[in-house]
Amino acid sequence: MIDIHCHIAPGLDDGSQDLATSLVMAERAAADGIRVIIATPHTNGVFPTPERLALEVGNLNREISSRRLSVVIVPGFEIPHSLALDLAATHTLAGSGYLLIEFPHAYLPAGAVRLITDLVNRGYQPIIAHPERNGDVLAAPGRLVELVEAGAQIQLTAASVTGDFGPDCQRCAHYLLTRGLTHYIATDSHSPSFRTPVLRKARTLVEKLLGPEQAALLTDGNPLKIVGDLAAPAE
Repeated sequence: MIDIHCHIAPGLDDGSQDLATSLVMAERAAADGIRVIIATPHTNGVFPTPERLALEVGNLNREISSRRLSVVIVPGFEIPHSLALDLAATHTLAGSGYLLIEFPHAYLPAGAVRLITDLVNRGYQPIIAHPERNGDVLAAPGRLVELVEAGAQIQLTAASVTGDFGPDCQRCAHYLLTRGLTHYIATDSHSPSFRTPVLRKARTLVEKLLGPEQAALLTDGNPLKIVGDLAAPAE
């Protein structure tokens, strides 16, 4: 499996605060069957820089390799919607044309559809992070249809799918799953215990809802299109 949204890079945001914590996260992810993690720290456009993230990811991968863990970390970012157009060229996922966009937790901004359209017209593939936890989407999940029709893809949080975020988020997540409005399931893990970096439980539940082929697409097939050759751990 491939996790496209994880705050595993140490000391860059509200995720892992040190290398030791990041290594525990990597161990748990590897044990769960995750073979690639995109490190996606929050950014304000100033910090962290892509260069700083590349440094931390490189250090983390060396430590992972020394412990013979079967997982590799690649760089990416979770960017606020307000900076998406400004950061699109430099803050993609794994050097691809994919962007992980975070909207406000309470509401969908009025210009959301136009933003998605503008990004698509510039040649990028926007992915909306965890909309099932957004207040407006919780109230009316169908509001995502126009964003998907404009070209957005949708990433759900594994903990929402399994009910660990409560019944409201789970109902919303399952609505989006069963109506074909989901393209990825990711952990959005911030520590070994806060949104644990595991996907297997959510994948098993999706297998029951939609079948094994669709579950594999959301946790492996679609993410593989982002990371490509980077999915192969170094020998």
